[in-house]
Amino acid sequence: MLRILVADDDAGLRFSVREALASVKSYDVHEAHDGLEAVEKVRAGRFDLVVLDVDMPRLSGLEALKLIKEFDPSIQVIIMTAYANIDDAVAVVKEGAYNYLSKPVASEDLLSMTERALKAQSLISSIAASAPILTEAGRKIIGSSNEMQKVFNIINRLSKVDTPVLIRGASGTGKELVARAVHFNSSRKDGKFVAINCSAIPENLFESELFGHEKGSFTGAHERKIGRFQYAEGGTLFLDELGEMPITMQVKLLRVLQEKVFTPVGSNREIESNVRVIAATNRNLETMIAEGKFREDLYYRLNVVPIYLPALSERKNDLENLVSGFIKKFNLAHSKRITNVAPDAMVVLKRYSWPGNIRELENVIEHCFILESSNTLSLTSIPENVLNAVGVQLNGAGLEALIQTSNEMAAMSSPMATQRLTAHSDTGLARGTEDEDCDDESSLGSLNGGDAIDSSDIDESIPSVSIGGDTLDFNKHKEAFEREFIVKALKTFKGRINQTALHANIPKKTLLRKIEKYGIIARDYADPK
Repeated sequence: MLRILVADDDAGLRFSVREALASVKSYDVHEAHDGLEAVEKVRAGRFDLVVLDVDMPRLSGLEALKLIKEFDPSIQVIIMTAYANIDDAVAVVKEGAYNYLSKPVASEDLLSMTERALKAQSLISSIAASAPILTEAGRKIIGSSNEMQKVFNIINRLSKVDTPVLIRGASGTGKELVARAVHFNSSRKDGKFVAINCSAIPENLFESELFGHEKGSFTGAHERKIGRFQYAEGGTLFLDELGEMPITMQVKLLRVLQEKVFTPVGSNREIESNVRVIAATNRNLETMIAEGKFREDLYYRLNVVPIYLPALSERKNDLENLVSGFIKKFNLAHSKRITNVAPDAMVVLKRYSWPGNIRELENVIEHCFILESSNTLSLTSIPENVLNAVGVQLNGAGLEALIQTSNEMAAMSSPMATQRLTAHSDTGLARGTEDEDCDDESSLGSLNGGDAIDSSDIDESIPSVSIGGDTLDFNKHKEAFEREFIVKALKTFKGRINQTALHANIPKKTLLRKIEKYGIIARDYADPK
């Protein structure tokens, strides 16, 4: 449910606004008698949208707006007033209001604006974190990673100004989604958002595509054409893959940004342009400038307040929340009821490097949805290339023979502390023998924290490593720990090499080498027959 707060000292108007909004089943509508009560309720509970009257006792709508935005800039605010004028509209939008409604408020206008405001808010939520709303000291935080918190804050700041924007990040990190969020939270929200991919336009048609052309201006120009700049008038033009723009076009783009005019191909007339430009690239523009492939003056014109989008590999703590969001999305798209991800499948997803970033993750989750027959996404539905990349293979008996996995492994802390390994049923997984060998230090690897499995078969008879005596020899104690760790792991997993390698987080080649080094016989720890 989306929570909406209506604040007005006029009980009759407050009632009518509430009734109009309550007609939408997904809206949970609350009331406040004045601006001060509205601010108090916002601080006490989570709201997605606040509808404020501008003229209220104790605290005016404009004052309440400032305090609400200071507390949580992600909350959308719509202002109502009986004294509509341009100055008031400019003032409230400048202070962060989504928009402005004149009294008497028509239900259709209210519902339409509310829908657009909530859509704009959801765009920011999707980007900033792709995570549920968390609370810290009563304040909403969207996103769990510091990197995405920075992105969220910059989006809010850029939404209040009209400068060009440069979004930088690897392919698949969501650059167009960020551009849309900036547009739909800015004063241009009611204008068009026009996207163009610079890498998809032939060089000889670039100028015509952006600025349009007159009939007969070149071979094939059978009629007059309006370019993207003219089509986006009053709105936002998103130039994706900016690094692919020919250098000759960079000069003409710079002129539009500086002088706000352009000339269609084959025309002698200048057309004024009121368009905000948001550009995005995954190229290293600084290197391109040094090589003479990108204009330095255009770079500085666009790079006023850049947005850097981190790769998914840099924000792995957001992965579970991203997966949860895609599960909700594809449950609707595919009419399924997937509820969660199997523990071992989540381990694989976390270990994968995600070179294609969020776009690749979304593709993988949809792939899982198509193959999965249960209500839990399991290893059997994960694409083979992902499994191979992390060194995990399905049992040679095939998918149907895959045994149901049990609970996650027990969380374990330092490898120098007593390792509490727990039993786990054989899932038919095997560490690939092609895994690269690890050095001695990395072979100590800490166990994957957060994974818990059934501990009924745990063996507590093996003592933990203790450091005693007068000799402090690092190599001696390290080898003693390694041997004990491997013995305990093998005993826990009944001598199964594949299970031990997977769940103890040791590459199979390294495990086999250590077993040979310390003269350990794995079959000694197998279940008696």
